[in-house]
Amino acid sequence: MHSFSYKNGSLHCEEVNLADIAAAVGTPVFVYSKKTILEDLEEFRRELAPLNAHIAYAVKACSNKAILHLMAQQGVGFDIVSGGELWRIINAGGDPSLCTYAGVGKTEAEIRYALQQGIYCFNCESENELRTIDRIAGELGCKAPVAVRVNPNVDAHTHKYITTGTNENKFGVDISRIESLYATIAAEMPNLCIKGLQMHIGSQLTEVKPFVMAIEKVAPIAAKFKELYGIEFWSIGGGIGIVYDGCLASGKPEWWAAHPEQITIRSYAQAIIPLLKPLGLRILVEPGRRLVGNACAMLTTCLYEKKGEAKTFKMIDAGMNDIIRPALYEGYHEIWPVTEHSGDEITADIVGPICESGDFQAQNRRIADVKPGEVLAELSAGAYGFSMASTYNSRPLAAEVLVDGTQWCVIRRRQTLEQMVEDELLPGEQA
Repeated sequence: MHSFSYKNGSLHCEEVNLADIAAAVGTPVFVYSKKTILEDLEEFRRELAPLNAHIAYAVKACSNKAILHLMAQQGVGFDIVSGGELWRIINAGGDPSLCTYAGVGKTEAEIRYALQQGIYCFNCESENELRTIDRIAGELGCKAPVAVRVNPNVDAHTHKYITTGTNENKFGVDISRIESLYATIAAEMPNLCIKGLQMHIGSQLTEVKPFVMAIEKVAPIAAKFKELYGIEFWSIGGGIGIVYDGCLASGKPEWWAAHPEQITIRSYAQAIIPLLKPLGLRILVEPGRRLVGNACAMLTTCLYEKKGEAKTFKMIDAGMNDIIRPALYEGYHEIWPVTEHSGDEITADIVGPICESGDFQAQNRRIADVKPGEVLAELSAGAYGFSMASTYNSRPLAAEVLVDGTQWCVIRRRQTLEQMVEDELLPGEQA
């Protein structure tokens, strides 16, 4: 599940002492485990082996160039949602012909760029988008490969901000309209090549049932489209959740015995393979969080402690600009001291330096009673951590580090104040 554990009283990533990274690079810093990413990728491939399956990493989860390069080295495809993500992949040595381009708001410039780079397929979300792609492909003298994202109207039972598969979400085409839309493509859009079908019902799903329900609803449509239009693939999306609560223990059998409902790659594969194999289609799976989420810890330093009548606060040097998940999604992250504590716990709020009441990483949490100057590790920070970071309150972006066994290297230098404003101009300055 992950490669973070205490060794000789200090928290390590693989074989590297996190205290050494904090001392050398400073905090906040995101630390990724190469071993964890590769092991989870291999587990996907092993468990899905009975299918003609291909992994397409969801770039939005973590888009650092070094992480994308690592994925490209493993022959992984990419699920992208912007022209910028496509550019990143190419810049990192990835193959654009392994990219599927999703998202509801593709601009004309992005569509042209994607066609010129030879992406594998557009995953389209509306008839208007399809007609725009058809027109641009005609202007470029090419055929654009397309699939349409079908909305199966299945409740993923996850946070409302990351549910995507119901009729109330902005994503996809209602399942009741999908067959007529494909007929319209075939009849009226000569510059499009119908290549597949796509769906995605949400993120951070912790049980298998919603996946099964969605596949059962859409499988007959996929089979029909294979017969009518010769589609070659069905992208079933991503969304497999990770363990946030109990992260350090989650690799142990007794943890799983106590949480039998928690989804695993194996339980996911065993549930969906019987439904998908008879179709004879290439199956695209688009994990993001599941490949990088547990592979990272963000290191942060305790700055101050404040004890009031109602609460105790531990002020840290990482804010909601560094990890916004607790404020945005009510996301939970385990927070552990890098130097192991024995028994001295306190109930406290762990809060950052941002001038917002919502700037917290944990509230009313039983944590080690760390003192100012001690380093903390916020676990499971790899997905939607740095990729959603900002410079709010004029705070420079954090550094990123990749660990490989006993070695580690910086894969993003900490942003400087000068870099933060280098694109800003005073009136009259030359653009």
